[in-house]
Amino acid sequence: MVSSRPQTRIQKRNRAAILEAALEVFSLHGFRGATLDQIAHTAGLSKPNLLYYFPSKDAVHGALLSALMDNWLEPLEALKPDGEPIGEIVAYVLRKLEMARVLPKESRLFANEIVQGAPRIMDQIEGPLRDLVDEKARIISGWAREGRIAALDPHHLIFSIWATTQHYADFDAQVRGILSPEGDSHFEQAAEFLEQMYRAALSPK
Repeated sequence: MVSSRPQTRIQKRNRAAILEAALEVFSLHGFRGATLDQIAHTAGLSKPNLLYYFPSKDAVHGALLSALMDNWLEPLEALKPDGEPIGEIVAYVLRKLEMARVLPKESRLFANEIVQGAPRIMDQIEGPLRDLVDEKARIISGWAREGRIAALDPHHLIFSIWATTQHYADFDAQVRGILSPEGDSHFEQAAEFLEQMYRAALSPK
């Protein structure tokens, strides 16, 4: 393993190459299907060289998930209680959709972990993620009580946002197979649709 001393430029480059390769391999094969040999080959390094930086497959996977959870919390953290309610929620939807566009491998890595029962990040789901979701759910409930948005279950509203945005990363092949888009043009169409749908659903009756 790398010592606690500052890493050299080459060490930083190799570590980054390993994590990038691991993201590719894990997002395609899941944790169980991925091997250190595949990761090393994709990174252009030998397996012993990889083991210098990460002692096990679990260690590589853990480093990826730790960084991923930080990214995953940011869009929801940005939802502010003093903003215009529908605008705040729609902005969150669009932030999540943009993450699906620019971080599809990260989304699939997360989905693979959840499908397996989240054995490596359940403590984070039951801790920081749940705390954040509960906090934002209270804000959304407050807006509903004030009559500023429709009375919708806030937790299931958030779950629906995850489902409708991360779908474009996790089921990318299916979406592209049906739509045959030019590049990422379908994300613009999805953004228009999702904004229209959520504004209609959230508007007070």
